[in-house]
Amino acid sequence: MSTEPNLRINPLSEWGMPVRKKFLIAGPCSVESEEQILETAVQLSAYEVTAIRGGIWKPRTRPGSFEGVGARGLRWLKQAGNAVGLPVATEAAKSSHVEECLKAGVDILWIGARTTTNPFAVQEIADALRGVDIPVMIKNPMNPDLELWIGAIERINKAGISKIMAVHRGFSTYREHLYRNRPIWRIPIELRRRLPDLPLICDPSHICGTRNYIMALAQQAIDFLFDGLMIEVHCAPPASLSDARQQLTPLQYGRLINKLRYVSSDGPARLPEEIKLLRKQIDAIDNDMIHFWPNEWNVSGT
Repeated sequence: MSTEPNLRINPLSEWGMPVRKKFLIAGPCSVESEEQILETAVQLSAYEVTAIRGGIWKPRTRPGSFEGVGARGLRWLKQAGNAVGLPVATEAAKSSHVEECLKAGVDILWIGARTTTNPFAVQEIADALRGVDIPVMIKNPMNPDLELWIGAIERINKAGISKIMAVHRGFSTYREHLYRNRPIWRIPIELRRRLPDLPLICDPSHICGTRNYIMALAQQAIDFLFDGLMIEVHCAPPASLSDARQQLTPLQYGRLINKLRYVSSDGPARLPEEIKLLRKQIDAIDNDMIHFWPNEWNVSGT
């Protein structure tokens, strides 16, 4: 039986960032050029956004794919953030990445799903972060393993990082599914139950794998009382060097954010929050079973 983690986590209100309704991170999958990240940031600044994201080192599945522009892109990312007055975030996969990001003044780091899967890699990053006060976002591991996710959170927290956020980006499976990565909502919901003070946001871009489903998935995350969203946005998605299909234009992002419906705390005869959350858990499990059933049991007998 797993024990409840004893973490020291600062709420979003103490992150020192302008968070209004939700914590919203947006920007391209990869920083590709100085012009590209600046243009994307400028267009995004017209809409509600908390921080600008952009990948610098891209851990690709196969060699030969675009693997990022490297450390020189940190300066472009930081300049773009300064130009629109917003903090910037990027992924760090090893200690040398952490050192380069800190040197460049990056405001927020995130640990990707591939890295979260490896406790050795997470510990290396945690060691590099000791003595540094910087927010860190931790994506769920590739496989649906809640304990591995919590373990990564604990490692970073024990290094002295108190501004930690969990990012739900879905889980890889061999089974065919509507989405690129299955959401398996019951896992982040259980994480919220066990770590109620931990900010939790959703990355619908990586769950969906295509922009067509992002709006519905983002709304579902908001309905599940997530604290925010992390969405990939590119000034010209068809020209993107990585993950072109799942990136929105800034205009599409703005329309999405404006269409989101937030759960209201008032209204007649509203159920207690605990009951509503239980109902959402049941709905999420039911949804998973609908997708799971045809592949696992052939009810037609053929």
